[in-house]
Amino acid sequence: MNIVLIGYRGTGKSVVGKLVARRLGMECVSMDARIVEKVGMSIPEIVATHDWPTFRDMESEVARELAKRDHLVIDTGGGVIERPENMETLGKNGLIVWLKASPGLIVSRIADGTERPSLTGKSFTEEVAEVLERRTPKYQAAAQYEIATEQLTPEQVADGIIAICRSLEGGGRPHGR
Repeated sequence: MNIVLIGYRGTGKSVVGKLVARRLGMECVSMDARIVEKVGMSIPEIVATHDWPTFRDMESEVARELAKRDHLVIDTGGGVIERPENMETLGKNGLIVWLKASPGLIVSRIADGTERPSLTGKSFTEEVAEVLERRTPKYQAAAQYEIATEQLTPEQVADGIIAICRSLEGGGRPHGR
C-alpha cells in the first residue's frame, strides 16, 4: 500500500511525506519532482512552453506510474485532484490523506515560492483563496482522512498519519476524517 498526500501547496506534504517515509522505511516520491525530472524543465517552463493541460497530462501519467508501485509515500501536486481519474488511480493502492491549512497560513508559507506559475492571473492572496475554494470539495471527496496542519508541527502530522496506518494494519478500514 502507498500513502498519498493531497492538499494545496504549503500544507506540509513534502516535509511530512519525507518524515513519514523515513519513519516507516518507505520511499517518498514527489510527483512534481518526478515530472520535472522526466521532462527536464521546471514547472513554470513546462506551462510556458506548453500549457496547463499538458502539465496535467504529465501529472496523470506519473500518477498511473506510481500507482503501479508499492510502499511509497506520494507527495502529490496541489492540483492532482483536478482530474478525478488521478484520485481513482492513486486510491486503488493508496491511503489518501488530505493535509489542509487556512488560506492565510498557506500564503505565508509559500509567498516567496517561484516553482509554480499563476493559475488565475490574480494577486497571490486572491488566487490562493479562489483556487482553494474551488478545490476544497475535490479534496474532501478524494480523502479517506484529513489532518488540519495549522496548529501541528510536521512531526505531529507525521505521527497522525502513522497512527492511521497502524490502525489499518490492525484490521481497521479507511473510514474517513
